[in-house]
Amino acid sequence: MPDTTPLAQMPGHLIRRLHQHSSAVYQDRVKQAGFDVTSVQFAALSTLESQPGLDQASLAKRIAYDRATIGGVVKRLVHKGYVERLPDEEDRRAFKLWLTPEGMSALQQLKGIVTVLQGDILGTLTEDEKDTLLRLIAKALDVPS
Repeated sequence: MPDTTPLAQMPGHLIRRLHQHSSAVYQDRVKQAGFDVTSVQFAALSTLESQPGLDQASLAKRIAYDRATIGGVVKRLVHKGYVERLPDEEDRRAFKLWLTPEGMSALQQLKGIVTVLQGDILGTLTEDEKDTLLRLIAKALDVPS
C-alpha cells in the first residue's frame, strides 16, 4: 500500500522549504546591501575570523561543507580579495587561510545584516518557539549546544 502522508507532514519536505526560504531571505538582504557573498562563503569568513590560519580541509570540516568543493569557495573568496592563501610551512601541499583587511571589513558589515535577517527566517514564531525549534534542529543534527 503506498504511503499517503501529506507533504506538509514530511520533515524532509518542510526542511527543504525552510531552507529555500532561509536562502532567499539571506540572498535578498545581502544583495540589497551590495554584497555578492553566499551563505557558505559567509560561514567560511566567519570561521576564519575566529580560527585564522586553517587549511582548506579543516575549514570544510568546521562549516560542514564538502571537502571536494571547498576549493571553489576559497578561490572565489580569494578572487574577491577577502581571503589570502599562504603555503603551509610544514606541509607545502597545503595552504593556510587568512582574512584580508577587506575580508574582515566585509565580514563585520555582513554580520550585522545576517544577525537581523535571522529573525525574518522564523518571523512567524514566538521567541520560545524559535528557541525550541533551534534546540530540536541541533539535537537532530547531533550538534553540541
